[in-house]
This record gives sequence, C-alpha cells and structure tokens, in this order.
Amino acid sequence: MSLPANPVTGSPRPHANGPSAIIGVSLKMYFGYERTLDWCRDVARIASAHPAVRSGDIELFALPAHPVLPECARILSADGAAAGAQDIFWEDEGAFTGEVSGKMVAETGGRYAEVGHAERRRIFGEDDDVIGLKTAAAYRNGLTPVLCVGEPGRGTAADAIKHCIREIDGVLNRAESLARAGRTIVAYEPQWAIGAPEPASPEYISEVITGLDAHLRSREGQADSRVIYGGSAGPGLISQLGPAVTGLFLGRFAHNPAAVKDILDETAARLGLLEPAGGRA
Repeated sequence: MSLPANPVTGSPRPHANGPSAIIGVSLKMYFGYERTLDWCRDVARIASAHPAVRSGDIELFALPAHPVLPECARILSADGAAAGAQDIFWEDEGAFTGEVSGKMVAETGGRYAEVGHAERRRIFGEDDDVIGLKTAAAYRNGLTPVLCVGEPGRGTAADAIKHCIREIDGVLNRAESLARAGRTIVAYEPQWAIGAPEPASPEYISEVITGLDAHLRSREGQADSRVIYGGSAGPGLISQLGPAVTGLFLGRFAHNPAAVKDILDETAARLGLLEPAGGRA
C-alpha cells in the first residue's frame, strides 16, 4: 500500500486519521556511516513487512547523524517510515559555521527535528529560549519538532509534571512568538533515567505523561500533538504503560533492529492490531 506524500519533503505521511502510536529512534553518535545505513535497511525491511506501520497506525521514524540523513530518509520513506535530524540551527541560512538549518534538513528528506535533549542542555548550555528558536525553525520548515523535556532528579510525579510543563510552555511560547504552531511530539525523558539500566516505573511514567499530554493538547494549535516516553525505553515497556502514553522514543535499546520489531509488535498488540506473543489470554 502506498502512502500519500508529505508536501514539504515528499516522504510518506501517516494514516489519514493520524497515527495511533509513535515510535522514534535517535541513533545519537553511536554508529558510523555504513553501519547507520545497514541499520536503516534492516529497519526498512521490518517496516515494509509490518501492517501497522504500512497502514500508518504506527508512526515510525529515526534520527541519524546529519551526513547520513539524505540516504536514510530515502531508504526509510520507501517503506512507510521516515527520518529526521538530531538537531537544527535556528536560522535558515547565513554565516553560521558548522551548523545545519531546518531548511536543509527538509530539503534532504527529513521530516523531524529533535530539540532540547538533556545532552544539548548540559553539554552545550542550551536553554528554553534557544530551544524555542529551534522549535520555531522546525515549524517554519515543515518539520515536526521532537521536543525533549524531563526533570533532572528523581522525585514525585507531581513535581515532574510541574517541571516539564514549565519547559514545554517556555519553549512553545518562544517558538509561537516567531512561527505558527504546528504538530509537536514531546519526548518525556526524565534526566535521571537517561542511560540508566532501567526506565522509570510504568506507574510513574503513565502518571507524568497523562498530565503532560492533557496540558500539551490544551494549548492552541497543539490538539494533534502527543507525548511519548524516552529514557532507557526498550522492549517490554509499552505494554505496561497507560493509555495516555502513545509511544516511545528509543536510544541504545533499539540498536538491534530485532528489538525495533519487538517494540512495533508490542505496540500493535496494545492497539489490538496484532496478537501478542503466545496469543491472547
């Protein structure tokens, strides 16, 4: 089945009624050029054979390093998935040595732009104002921003919700002062869970995302936006989470393409689109 094209990038668009779940993968800087392409080919084959991806019920995307993006976008878009960038600059062109614009990301087939990851905040000193500028650049260039938020230390779910709402509002208020709001994917990644052996507890994740999702979608222009979970997310997690959690943002646990297939199957089973392993109870 052929999906209609994105008018900006020419890549497949999700189901006409919007995806029921979202699975994203950031490859960070773990892979070299050829290994990234091999991973994309493997994931594309999985996507091509997966009915929930092909139908658009599951939105699947990957964020490789910039030099590999054009080829990754070509490989993945042919089979119902998509690609994007792990970062963009806030201007579309100019004397900004070493930066990559959202305009170029869109021109090379990208459909997403990750902004605000905890590593960008910690290592490069990015704050909500800078992240808001980058989010505006994503909107302006037809990209879906993947906005990462998360509390720095472990505490209560109520405290996490307050912290993340401040981040969401700080970023989106700045972005919307410069560009018309568009669909946003918020990746809730508690900083204390990033790189940890295990994610936050399913109960904690579900409570926080329920609060964040309600707040995000109450904002003007964000009715189609969603909150997904990242932070040591991997196989076996999605089926334990509440209905407000519409997907996962994966890192190292998706380096093995077989794990991506497992997560897609678990997500489809959760949606009632596929029998879980071992059949239904």
